[in-house]
Amino acid sequence: MMAMIQAVENMPQRPQFLLIDGLNLPRYSLPQRNIIKGDGKCLSIACASIVAKVSRDRIMKEMDRIYPLYGFARHKGYGTKEHIRLLNRLGPSPIHRRSFAPLRNALCFHNDGNSLEEE
Repeated sequence: MMAMIQAVENMPQRPQFLLIDGLNLPRYSLPQRNIIKGDGKCLSIACASIVAKVSRDRIMKEMDRIYPLYGFARHKGYGTKEHIRLLNRLGPSPIHRRSFAPLRNALCFHNDGNSLEEE
């Protein structure tokens, strides 16, 4: 959501309307429509989704050069078994989102040293 807010704030022209995949940006008074599974129903959202994923993949490849032990170039930040295994072994990197569910759960509920892996 933070990335979406930054994207709207950094647009060279103020948008007239927001089409958003699955959620609203409550902070904005702009007219907006959230479309659940919008990338399968709306061409504009589908195109934006592709651009976002390509951009994210490039960022993750760069983060892989900075933090090579985490495998970001392979899993792109998705919660794969490899990603969870590496988090268990290495702990979070400075770029890990604390809202990433396995990490959030570990930070909030597993202070007793249990694994990040689901039981």
